Amino acid sequence: MPYSEETASYKFNHTMLRIKDPKVSIPFYTDIIGMDLVEKLEFSDFTLYFLAFDQSGGKATDVEKKANRHKREGILELTHNHGSETLDKTPYHSGNSDPRGFGHIAITVADVEAACARFERLGVPFKKRLTDGAIKNLAFILDPDGYWIEVLPARPLF
Repeated sequence: MPYSEETASYKFNHTMLRIKDPKVSIPFYTDIIGMDLVEKLEFSDFTLYFLAFDQSGGKATDVEKKANRHKREGILELTHNHGSETLDKTPYHSGNSDPRGFGHIAITVADVEAACARFERLGVPFKKRLTDGAIKNLAFILDPDGYWIEVLPARPLF
């Protein structure tokens, strides 16, 4: 029995990914994916970036978005360990090659074909296009660190 009074207030708040260079990753997630930078926390050795989709219809202020970060679900935390941006390649494993582990994050969109056409136009690399494989109504794109992002319609697949 998953539901209990003890866990009734629990929410899935965020997922953390390590990034090599925030000057590349933050614009990818804000300008290409369309997320807002909700909060940035700087420490001596690392910086945390919290991103989410604006669920207010553009009405929430930056102060309100930051204040409500812990009350929401679906936050993406990008962690930049200072100095990684100077490395030749990302020091992080996406989880999709051996040894396998983490797989992907996913976003839903109103029109998968239009979203994929936009990603194509913007030069976003694809892991799986809509025309690849047996399932034709979803795609996978790659972020700057090679993490997979599944792009799904905002309706049931099957």
